Amino acid sequence: MSLAIVHSRAQVGVVAPAVTVEAHLANGLPALTLVGLPEATVKESKDRVRSAILNSRLDFPARRITLNLAPADLPKDGGRFDLAIALGILAASGQIPAVALQDVECLGELALSGALRPVQGVLPAALAARDAGRALVVPRENAEEACLASGLKVFAVEHLLQLVAHLNGQEPLGPYKSEGLMLISKPYPDLSEVQGQLAAKRALLVAAAGAHNLLFSGPPGTGKTLLASRLPGLLPPLDEREALEVAAIQSVASHVPLNSWPQRPFRHPHHSASGAALVGGGSRPQPGEITLAHHGVLFLDELPEFDRRVLEVLREPLESGEIVIARARDKVRFPARFQLVAAMNPCPCGYLGEPSGRCRCSSDQIQRYRNKLSGPLLDRIDLHLTVAREATALNPGKPGGDNSTDAAARVAEARERQLKRQGCANAFLDLPGLRQHCRLSTEDEKWLEIACERLTLSLRAAHRLLKVARTLADLERVEAIGRGHLAEALQYRPSSQ
Repeated sequence: MSLAIVHSRAQVGVVAPAVTVEAHLANGLPALTLVGLPEATVKESKDRVRSAILNSRLDFPARRITLNLAPADLPKDGGRFDLAIALGILAASGQIPAVALQDVECLGELALSGALRPVQGVLPAALAARDAGRALVVPRENAEEACLASGLKVFAVEHLLQLVAHLNGQEPLGPYKSEGLMLISKPYPDLSEVQGQLAAKRALLVAAAGAHNLLFSGPPGTGKTLLASRLPGLLPPLDEREALEVAAIQSVASHVPLNSWPQRPFRHPHHSASGAALVGGGSRPQPGEITLAHHGVLFLDELPEFDRRVLEVLREPLESGEIVIARARDKVRFPARFQLVAAMNPCPCGYLGEPSGRCRCSSDQIQRYRNKLSGPLLDRIDLHLTVAREATALNPGKPGGDNSTDAAARVAEARERQLKRQGCANAFLDLPGLRQHCRLSTEDEKWLEIACERLTLSLRAAHRLLKVARTLADLERVEAIGRGHLAEALQYRPSSQ
């Protein structure tokens, strides 16, 4: 047969659209033409495939070969199509049966020797292949990752000859059996290791229970970073859908095995990070820190030290839960439903308000420092807390009170109430959900309106205040929001933005 079709998958963001590799052999001078909008790395696959076939002691047909990667308007890049191209040529030249390729999809980069090398973005392709009802052939190094798509038949291959023998029925391969290497989770740091800071621990508990954004402000050495690193250990475990979304993002972003699956991510970028590093970008758009923190925690330490323009790009993702990166040819959409935790000092030197009076910052310096953070950004942070210095007690072996296990149990119970009531965490309530599930008595509503006026809170801040009050009620296992919940929620809002 002079025409063969092989199924593969491209990578666009965290989506794996189908690509059909069509190989046609015709009479004429030996030549190989590759069409279908291939990028430079795909064009180079012609030489890799030729050497891999010849070094595998297979015949490379001395005919006019035309390869088409369909659909033609979808850009293709990377070495992920090498294996599909090689199989297409072998099937079109009759060296393997074309019918054996009908129900499989192939991914893999070929070495010149014919060995298969791992590629990025296998998990999104595995999920798409499962939904399409086909098996998936991948390099051995990618097999464990592909097996995260439950119900998918995966064939792990180390060399092109091994796959040719399987397709010809000479040495059939069995489906790959997962070794469970990615199910080994690392323990989270425990909350009891933080000494004192009862108010900060309370705010951390509220933030975890309702998925609220949190800002710690205080002098150096008061435990702001220590507290933030304990938040992932308080959050409920990822369900299967969320875990696969997180793993798919990691698969697209890196070759590194997903050894932390299925834990929630904790991202801690340096304050010198650029806007592209934070939200993603590049000529071939890649996920940034906010996408890598999807369903997890994004911790921004020394918040005012970030470039203001970099921080401003967080405003839309904090509201919508996604980021759209536009390029001349296409738009790539990345998920970004993260929980923001930030930390900052009260002034440039960090010691404003200290009883020792060691702060020497002028009022102009303090104002310039705080003006690095815009009102709209601060408006999107639900909980603002000042972390004061605790009495020095050099006894790290002594427990610091509540531990992560007990706190996580309270958080899980509160989250379960929210899911049963409204189907999402309180922080993600839309306006109709806010009206339905955050109702107040007439007296409390008037009291809250007066308080918001005196504190000059925006309407967005008032809505977020109601969501925090809803979370406080859930932690106390009560359905009605009371005056005490509103009062505590008001304590977490600054008087002006």
